[in-house]
Amino acid sequence: MNSQPCSFLFGIALALAVAAVASQTVAAEPAPRRLLYAVDQAGPDRGAISVYDIDDGHRLLRTIPTVPDVADPKGVAASAATGLLFVTYRNGNGTGMIYCLNLADDRIVWNRAIDPGVDRLAVNPHGTLLYVPTWEGNSVDFINVIDAATGDVLRPVHFSHRSHDALYPPSGPLFQETKADDGSGAYLYLIDPQSYAVSRIGPYADVLGPYAVNGASRYAVHNVTHLWGMQVADLKSGRIVTASLSGHPAGDPGLLHGIGWTPDEREVWESGAAWDPVVYVWNMADPMAPRLQQKLPLRSGRGAHWLTFTIAGDYGYVAPNKLSADPSEVFDVRGHASVGTIGSSEDMIEIDFADNTVTRVGDQYGVGRQSR
Repeated sequence: MNSQPCSFLFGIALALAVAAVASQTVAAEPAPRRLLYAVDQAGPDRGAISVYDIDDGHRLLRTIPTVPDVADPKGVAASAATGLLFVTYRNGNGTGMIYCLNLADDRIVWNRAIDPGVDRLAVNPHGTLLYVPTWEGNSVDFINVIDAATGDVLRPVHFSHRSHDALYPPSGPLFQETKADDGSGAYLYLIDPQSYAVSRIGPYADVLGPYAVNGASRYAVHNVTHLWGMQVADLKSGRIVTASLSGHPAGDPGLLHGIGWTPDEREVWESGAAWDPVVYVWNMADPMAPRLQQKLPLRSGRGAHWLTFTIAGDYGYVAPNKLSADPSEVFDVRGHASVGTIGSSEDMIEIDFADNTVTRVGDQYGVGRQSR
């Protein structure tokens, strides 16, 4: 009897069995669910968190009520290691506060007053420490290092007053800027997270505003007071260059407020002035020689105050002016096209889940995500 047909049929059966097992394995490991957690900044829900499904047209899934008496949300950070999310805010009396949310069950773990104040915060890679500026309106010369599990203040780190916008990017170290008008606000501060030694880059042209760094922490881009454009620093050499906007509106811009690298680091997006309804897109093929590539108009017809991106860089979010009821605008980053809006928020962060477990988190800053 010829055994070849039997062998052929056996091979087909084995291949089908392997394919079936493979399909079952794939089915058992669903793709992570990408959700956007956005702290509401307008109306009666101020301080609550709206949760959007990024891959389902940014459909609103639910609103988490969180805590009462949120007058001014200041920042958001989260940790994949601990599954906790943190929001800094000022209450109706002007007291600086932080609340901690368990992402697994939407439960408030703690809600603490932090002396003498709070601003846009950062969290370390292990999720154990928070780095909390003491607010741009305060005269104290330090930020607080806080136990993320309890909200207890562990120690201060001294360098300058009016601290504002702490950032701990994937490559480290801890970055910090201030709104100090005595000359110290014209520097970007680098804090060693082990020794807490402080160094600085600058001076820049004037007091710094929002900023972002690339994935290797080699280049930083900055909004700078009174500048129509941005400044870029090579953090290795200390060299700083100015990229000026041509054809901008007349007058002093005050401070362009909002800047970020696209995760692929090909572009930097920058908000216009408070009355300038445009996002400026810079080509960053040469980080020290930015080239203005495009101006993206905003639906609101008014200015913006912050911007950030998904981890993959497929969507960008442009927030309206601070505490405005205008919606935040969603952009297709690669197509440079506005694709919709979500509720008013500037404190937004991507949280990815698999089987109700946090697998990774984004950043409210527009940080680059390339390793070199």
